[in-house]
Amino acid sequence: MTGARGHGGLDTAMARYGGRREEWVDLSTGINPVPYPVPPLNTEDWSALPGRAAHDALTEAAREFWGVPDDAAILAAPGTASLVAHIPGLLPAGRVHIPAPVRTRHAEAFTAHGWTEGEDSPDARVLVHPEDPTGGWYSSDDLGAPFTVIDEGYADVSPYQSLVSYADRPGTLILKSLGRFWGLAGLRLGFAIGPQNAIDRLAGMLGPLAVSGPALAIGTRALGDRAWAADTRTRLNEDAAHLDALMVRAGAGVVGGTSLFRLYRVEDAAAWQDRLAQARVWSRSYPDSPGWLRLGLPAPEHWAHVEQAI
Repeated sequence: MTGARGHGGLDTAMARYGGRREEWVDLSTGINPVPYPVPPLNTEDWSALPGRAAHDALTEAAREFWGVPDDAAILAAPGTASLVAHIPGLLPAGRVHIPAPVRTRHAEAFTAHGWTEGEDSPDARVLVHPEDPTGGWYSSDDLGAPFTVIDEGYADVSPYQSLVSYADRPGTLILKSLGRFWGLAGLRLGFAIGPQNAIDRLAGMLGPLAVSGPALAIGTRALGDRAWAADTRTRLNEDAAHLDALMVRAGAGVVGGTSLFRLYRVEDAAAWQDRLAQARVWSRSYPDSPGWLRLGLPAPEHWAHVEQAI
C-alpha cells in the first residue's frame, strides 16, 4: 500500500511555508473547484427535524441518477467516512485485500475492527473505483470476494464505468459521495448502496436522523440536475487536458488520474512539491513513490497563479 501522503492539508503547508490561506491554491485534493450552486433553502430545512418525505425524495433522486437496481437499497449518510468506519463491523473479522495504491482510511477502518490484510483468499476486498491516485478502473471480474466494498467517490466523472449495476449482488456495497464531483465536501453527504439486509444493519449503526435537512434538500436538487452534471464533465475534461499540457511542457510525464486530479511522473516529486509551495501552490506527493506528483484542478480564477508556478 502506498505510504502516508506528502501533502498533509493546507494547514500543514502554511505551517511549513508560511503565508495566509487566501494566498494559497490548494491542489492537494481531488475536489471539483467549481462546486454545484447551492440553491436557496426553505426555513423548514434548517428548523425542522428531517422528515421521511425528504429522505425518500433524496433516495429516489439517487436511484435515478446512478441507475441503482430495483432490488438494491440506498442509505444516505453524513459522508462516506462514517460508512467506511462502520462497514468492517458487518462481518466477523477476517482477511481483507485492499489493492495498492488506495486511500488509507479503508485499511485503518478494517484494522480497527480486528481485520488483517492479505491478498490470498480474502474474506473481503475493497476496490477504490477509480483508484486514487492512478485513476485505474476495475471490472465485474474483480468482484470475486465473499464481501466487496466498491468506493466510487470519483466515479461520477465517467458514469458508464460505474459498477453500481452490481449493487444488488449479495456481499457487495457501493459507496457514493457528493463531495468530489459536485464539489460539496463540506455538505458531508454520502451513500451506501447494496442488499437490503446490509443497508438495514448500516442504518442501525448510524442511528436515526443521521443526515441533516439542508443536506437532504441540496442533495436532492444536485442529483436531479443532469444538465449541470453533463456540463461539468465537459469542463473537467478540458481543464485536465490543459493541466496535462502545462506539466508536460515543464518536463513531467502523465501517469494517469481522473479529470478531478492528475498524476505525473517527475524526477523528484519532493523537490517539485517544495518549488510549487514556494509559489503558494500545494500539491500531493507519495513517499513510497518518489517520482509521483498529484495535482487537482484549480478554480478558474486561480489558473494564472498555477501556470506561473509551474
